[in-house]
Amino acid sequence: MELRFRQIHLDFHTSEMVADVGAKFDAEEFAATLEKARVNSVTVFARCHHGWNYYDSKKHPERVHPQLVRRNLLVEQIKACHRRNIRTPIYTTINWDHYTCVRHPEWRQILPDGKLPGTAPLEPGFYGRLCLNTPYVDFLKDHVADIFACVPAVDGFFFDIVGVAECVCRRCMEEMRSLKIDPSRKEERLRFSKMVNDRFRHAMTAHVRSFSKDATIFYNQGHVGPAARESRDAFSHYELESLPSGGWGYAHFPVAIRYARTLGIDCMGMTGKFHNSWGDFHSFKNQAALEFECFQMLAQTAKCSVGDQLNPGGRLCPHVYELIGSVYSQVERKEAWCAGAKAVVDVAVLTPEEFTGEMMPPASVGAVRMLQAAAQQFDIIDTRSDFSPYKVLILPDRIQATEELSAKIDRYLAAGGKVIASHESGLNAAKTEFALKALGVRLRANPTRLADGTLARYAPVTNRAEYAEYILPGAILGKGLPPTEHAMDFKGVEIEAEAGTETLAPTVASLFNRTWEHFCSHRQAPSSGRVDYPAVTRRGGVIYFAHPIFTLYNQRAPRWCRTLLLNALDLLMPEPVLRHDGPTTVTATVTEQAAHGRWVVHLLHYIPERRGTDFDVIEDVIPLRNVTVSLRAPRKVKAVRCVPDGKAVHWREKSGRIEFTLPEICGHEMVEIVF
Repeated sequence: MELRFRQIHLDFHTSEMVADVGAKFDAEEFAATLEKARVNSVTVFARCHHGWNYYDSKKHPERVHPQLVRRNLLVEQIKACHRRNIRTPIYTTINWDHYTCVRHPEWRQILPDGKLPGTAPLEPGFYGRLCLNTPYVDFLKDHVADIFACVPAVDGFFFDIVGVAECVCRRCMEEMRSLKIDPSRKEERLRFSKMVNDRFRHAMTAHVRSFSKDATIFYNQGHVGPAARESRDAFSHYELESLPSGGWGYAHFPVAIRYARTLGIDCMGMTGKFHNSWGDFHSFKNQAALEFECFQMLAQTAKCSVGDQLNPGGRLCPHVYELIGSVYSQVERKEAWCAGAKAVVDVAVLTPEEFTGEMMPPASVGAVRMLQAAAQQFDIIDTRSDFSPYKVLILPDRIQATEELSAKIDRYLAAGGKVIASHESGLNAAKTEFALKALGVRLRANPTRLADGTLARYAPVTNRAEYAEYILPGAILGKGLPPTEHAMDFKGVEIEAEAGTETLAPTVASLFNRTWEHFCSHRQAPSSGRVDYPAVTRRGGVIYFAHPIFTLYNQRAPRWCRTLLLNALDLLMPEPVLRHDGPTTVTATVTEQAAHGRWVVHLLHYIPERRGTDFDVIEDVIPLRNVTVSLRAPRKVKAVRCVPDGKAVHWREKSGRIEFTLPEICGHEMVEIVF
């Protein structure tokens, strides 16, 4: 089943201290408000983080919210929505459940230091965490069976807060010992916790399937990355929770969706109507921001979900749904050109998340920012992905080269693929040698070390750039840059080029490293003019950067790092899918609807700004005019049109590509290329 495009995630975490819960609920008004806002799916609550149920539970009547005026609120919501053809997946909580934490402390997780994770007893919040290796799981299965018994139609489930934690409760300790897993090692505790979570997901999905063969099922932990792969079969789809003002930031969604969409199931983006984050009552996101967030989902082949929180009285805020409706009415007009769409890509970025466990590895974020600014079409993948669909594979900064991965890359190169690697990518696990021999480089015998003997490339990153050095790009790699040294604030991996490997740019040493004995001016010392080890090398279809250019770009965004990368890409792939002459603030993607014989080019121009100290916002839409787009079309083009309006666009063939100029881009423009 393909997900619907216009969804609401309707939080309802409501304290027992709030009186008259649901007293203002009117079923027809509720559904009519959603319908008017062009919503066609809404996630409604069976049980919240406080631990209360919002339906007339047969198995757990003691858990029905004590202040709930309309005892079957959930059922009334579902019936009213179904009468208007609005789907109603059901929300229930997993790791966070305040009612259960208080009454069953023996089911709580225990951290390695003996503390209980989450909210302390005298602090506000319901963030105590329950262990999925306890009888709590039996309660959860009873709870799901209870929902099926009490609710007339179950469209699906949203299981919230199902995440990995280092639990050392009695049951976890006993099972780790029985499996010969060492609980004293953090990585082993995390591996075991992932096993417990994956086991729970598969068991719960099988339980749901015993009642319904077609209910949608999703388990949320706020991010979808390589760790999700083993339990993919437990999911019907992915929902990418990513509220830009809620801690994720605007960088998160492009990273998450470019990976999740490669796993073969439908994806939905999830933002919020809130100015801040969840539970931010009576706040409103700027319309331009909500437009960008939803239209970006469409451009990245995802469906749309907007988070809201129902007022305890049970009445939707009409002003919130005017805002949502203003955006969803536009989504509705666009979705015919988004249904069943797949991304058209040239490049794959291998994610360091698989090796580091970081949700947002700095190198991944830097890669996304550089490639998006250049309108490159790319996915984020892991080592288990199929490399063959991609023309270029990027290994950003921290990709460990196992024997298996090295062999896989060798096969990819032999089939005509190209590779760009940087910094420690290609090194073995011990970082003692390059296991990826295709790079054509080796570690220098006597690299620079700090006073304590550690390698200088591991020196702490500071604003003084103590171990900075310089790169001197040649004419090809330095196209668009002045022919002089460019500062690299982070120390590179000191290498030697092997026979047959070309040096595209050398490193130039500074006069000296900055210490208490040797310093010059405010930051690093200037160039010595002395050529040192290779900074960028090329061997056949492989280009290697010694410096962590992706991490550096994520942190400080030196334009020359992006220029160097794009020049390297141009050497390996001179004809990308798409080019445009607009500013780097344009986000451009290409999708394919094979069933309709067309590509769709999405061009978005919204600029996040840090107007407050806490997070970025988007308030204004700044139109662009006369932007020319060049496209590498796969076959003969019949027509080019702006959609959904259907206005024909004049196009021309040029050097084996097609070109067209758009008079204006105002926020989001979609152009269909008909073959």
